[in-house]
Amino acid sequence: MDTQQKVAIITGASQGIGAGIVQAYREQGYAVVANSRTIKTGTDEGIVAIPGNIGDRAVARQVAAAAIERYGRIDTLINNAGIFVSKPFTDYTAEDYDNAIGVNLGGFFHITQFALAQMLKQSRGHIVQITTTLVEQPLANVPAGLASLTKGGLAAVTRGLAIEYARQGIRVNAVAPGIIKTPMHAPETHAFLDGLHPVGRMGDIQDIVDAVLYLERAGFVTGETINVDGGQHAGRW
Repeated sequence: MDTQQKVAIITGASQGIGAGIVQAYREQGYAVVANSRTIKTGTDEGIVAIPGNIGDRAVARQVAAAAIERYGRIDTLINNAGIFVSKPFTDYTAEDYDNAIGVNLGGFFHITQFALAQMLKQSRGHIVQITTTLVEQPLANVPAGLASLTKGGLAAVTRGLAIEYARQGIRVNAVAPGIIKTPMHAPETHAFLDGLHPVGRMGDIQDIVDAVLYLERAGFVTGETINVDGGQHAGRW
């Protein structure tokens, strides 16, 4: 039986969903290496904060190295960092494109390569992407071309990596949220955003945390995307 403390890397960890996931893994007894552009070291000695843009390969290398050097292992990687910009497709700028590709795809690529290399040495590990339900169920009144382009890639690679590494003890899954109530959504928008979900409300951060923790415990689940979206993916209403 493995009695060592387990270690999770969580990107986009300073606020919102990421901060909720950090707290949940700490409550599960994990040490956490947390990354975001603005993250700061706090009072919890079980959290190692590494600031920087995860789309920068040097930052991703530093994040993985911090886990390995301090704890000697990486058990879980949560690819939560992401950029979402809602605009008509023809209004996106080249800068929008570069930012979305750099964080949503580049950030995933860099940190996943480094974490996966360590997981292969251990013959065990779990990787989770936070995508969006808009990949499978676009909404005409929420234009999200760049999110579909980048997060759709993550949905596809989740299945691909799950199959590639299934025999080597590594599981790969994803959670696809609907619209989650975080500080990025102003209170005056809540009524409209509630109405975009069949159940009549936005999701809470805890809804996403619960799905991530389910996948953490579900040792027979790999290559799966769990939609946590109040029924959006099921169809029109």
